[in-house]
Amino acid sequence: MRSARKLPPNPQTIPSSKNFRNGKISRIFDFYWDAAEGKIWLEIGNWEEFLYLVSLPAGVGSNDIGLDRGQIGARRVVQFRRVGPKALLVQPNYDYRADSPNLLERKAVEEAFAQSVLWGFEVAAEHGERVLVDASDFFLRDAHGVIARLKNTGQGDYRLDLSRSAFYLPRTKNFPKNSEVEVTLTFTGEAPGNYLRQVVPTPRR
Repeated sequence: MRSARKLPPNPQTIPSSKNFRNGKISRIFDFYWDAAEGKIWLEIGNWEEFLYLVSLPAGVGSNDIGLDRGQIGARRVVQFRRVGPKALLVQPNYDYRADSPNLLERKAVEEAFAQSVLWGFEVAAEHGERVLVDASDFFLRDAHGVIARLKNTGQGDYRLDLSRSAFYLPRTKNFPKNSEVEVTLTFTGEAPGNYLRQVVPTPRR
């Protein structure tokens, strides 16, 4: 098993093992922008539950498709869990839970219903309870379900083109009570539907 590199003890110090040109963005979840590789590295030190929300900051421009600017997507209560060389992003199942002071009863209900593991991050470095992971693939994905929406509305079969996708840094920020990461995603496909042809400058790849 590959041993993880250590994070520096000073939380304000950028890890020397990485070339972070733009430095650290600190608040609830600290993350680093790696300009050389176009990546975001997430420092996980908060293992408590938090709210994970997906939204669509820019729309397609067609009411018939239903991918509108400011659209709120999935909202989930999640938490990071460290398992060996990985940090798992887990969604507990709060549809089924025991409202009981008895720990064994609560545990029995928890184990009787499935939880969802939304992502697995490989630990690249660690220091104490804090770990550093490459979160780029997690953020640069179709979390909002754009591909499925286009297909279900008869607009064609599209796929995510990572070569034309990137982080949108002007709106990638940290605030006192929340962290926001915005990305620009490009989808490619053939035979676009009529709604797409009406509003997209180049609907084909």
